[in-house]
Amino acid sequence: MTGNWQETLVEKRVTYTLELNGKFFLIENVPARVHEETGEQFFSPSTVECLQQIILNGKSPDRVIETPVYNYAA
Repeated sequence: MTGNWQETLVEKRVTYTLELNGKFFLIENVPARVHEETGEQFFSPSTVECLQQIILNGKSPDRVIETPVYNYAA
């Protein structure tokens, strides 16, 4: 299939989420390229390295929020 389809990525600041060892982490204002149609986020290798260091180094968070958890039972 051919055509004039083209991906559109825009530079944005996003909130990165990660669950690790039963803990949920949020990192705000992360630079990313975001696909306009799907919302898929792409991070540079240096950004990924920085994200890993923030979480693995155990730095004190800027703030803590309470998050409700629900069990999906169909």
